Amino acid sequence: MELIVTPSALSCFKEEWGIGQGETVRIFVRYVSGGETPFAFGITRDTPIDAAVVTVAGEVTFYMESKDVWFLEGKSLRIDNQGEDIVFHFS
Repeated sequence: MELIVTPSALSCFKEEWGIGQGETVRIFVRYVSGGETPFAFGITRDTPIDAAVVTVAGEVTFYMESKDVWFLEGKSLRIDNQGEDIVFHFS
């Protein structure tokens, strides 16, 4: 289980979101609907409390708290972008 942040996603975080060196970005699971895919990922600046998965890209720390890693089911999560949008891919 790991987080992978692509160079283009990192550029998007820095240029579009204004994320800078030394900042921490939390990836979390949120409920979005009762349909076929009821959960999705959210992104926020935050300080880790009980980080279970951590990666550093371009001096920015990305992490998921232990309460959210159940959604990964042991898989890796690659964070990428399409234009100004951040996208998530499981592998």
